[in-house]
Amino acid sequence: MTSSAFSVTGSDLSFYASTYVEHNVGVYNQMYNAEIRNNEPYASSTYKNSWSNIYANLYSLKGVITRCSEGGAEAGNSANLGIAQVLSAYNLAILTDCFGDVPWTEALQPGVIFQPKLDKQQDIYAAIFKLLDDGIANLGKATTFASMGTQDLIYGGDKAKWVKAANALKARYLMRLSLRTPNYDGVITAINAAFSSAAEELKFSKYDGSIAISPGYAFFTDRDYFGASQSVHDKLVARSDPRDAIFFAKYPGASSLLFAPNGTPEQKQGIYGVNAFNYRATSAVSDEVSTANKKRPTYMISYHELLFLKAEAYARKAPQDLVNAEASLKAAIAAAFVKDGLTAAQADAYYTANVKALFDADPLKEIAMQKYLAFYQSESLEAYNDYRRLAAQGVSIPLANTKPFPQRFTYGSDDVTTNPKVKEAYGDGQYVKTEKVWWAGGTR
Repeated sequence: MTSSAFSVTGSDLSFYASTYVEHNVGVYNQMYNAEIRNNEPYASSTYKNSWSNIYANLYSLKGVITRCSEGGAEAGNSANLGIAQVLSAYNLAILTDCFGDVPWTEALQPGVIFQPKLDKQQDIYAAIFKLLDDGIANLGKATTFASMGTQDLIYGGDKAKWVKAANALKARYLMRLSLRTPNYDGVITAINAAFSSAAEELKFSKYDGSIAISPGYAFFTDRDYFGASQSVHDKLVARSDPRDAIFFAKYPGASSLLFAPNGTPEQKQGIYGVNAFNYRATSAVSDEVSTANKKRPTYMISYHELLFLKAEAYARKAPQDLVNAEASLKAAIAAAFVKDGLTAAQADAYYTANVKALFDADPLKEIAMQKYLAFYQSESLEAYNDYRRLAAQGVSIPLANTKPFPQRFTYGSDDVTTNPKVKEAYGDGQYVKTEKVWWAGGTR
């Protein structure tokens, strides 16, 4: 659970994704190179740690599944089995969403298969849905084994909440495939079986602010490679969005807030503003704010994401249902506002004054934009997945950086250098400029 949240969701995958979708601007070192599309998006070393961490998680989870399945040492431990299956689906989906075709059916067999083949993304997605369905079924079974209790760092052993999380993920992944196999009623059904409030969302909150701190805060403190995004700021200003006042902070010690131009920043630290949810305290910032930033949760799938998914599903389904689409969008914006420290009343006023007309003019475009803005704090990886899917379905979120947009991430160097099948798929890495993943209209 910890590795899934911190070393996968909150890893380099999210940091690079935030650069590509312009939630942040890379202003130094690797992130600057990613910003100007120099080497980083195409090198096999760029995402190697996240690549290896995902496979390490899947290998550990495979061990749990084997142990708790028939013939295993804890056969009948259906709760742990179900949780492991849900987390396997989650890690596997991130793997294929980022990289496309990847080793799966022949993977995770050290000493047996050393150079596993790549499986097609559409086949991997079938495996993801099976893991979720099996996980839901197992979590619904009675078991004589003791609950994990507090050793379950996400839900404290609450099986019903894990079932809701599995249905939430099912809704996300059904929507992911909507270009290929649209099933908007299925998305809505899955959401109705998922979270009823933000209290149930799948997130990792075990950051104590001392030994364990949130990934975003850690990245700023350790690396300081990001500047505040001019692109996001402009989008917020265009809508008179009150979140513009809380999303950004001037660089600690700077005299004013300076936004970084997307695609053309100076490679300098200490001049551009920062993501206000991740910055460290100075004499002008209270210790309470600093501590809150250290403890901010890692969202694996949020309540507001589900509401945005429901809004989109209603707007796309046949017959189109714009009444429910609008109601879901308003609820999604309210949940996102509350998550960021604002109120539902502020969200309602914002919707009436600034969003309503835009929704009426183009429902899908405004749903996509509001979801993009809501993901600003710490959900950039999902924003990256959304951007690619929506573009394939004809809905564009305008970006300011005119340099080539990476359509996927490169395979990790550990396998590029040891597995000829992965090496052949990688080539020189330039394929990421043009080759979309299967669910976005590509072939692999």
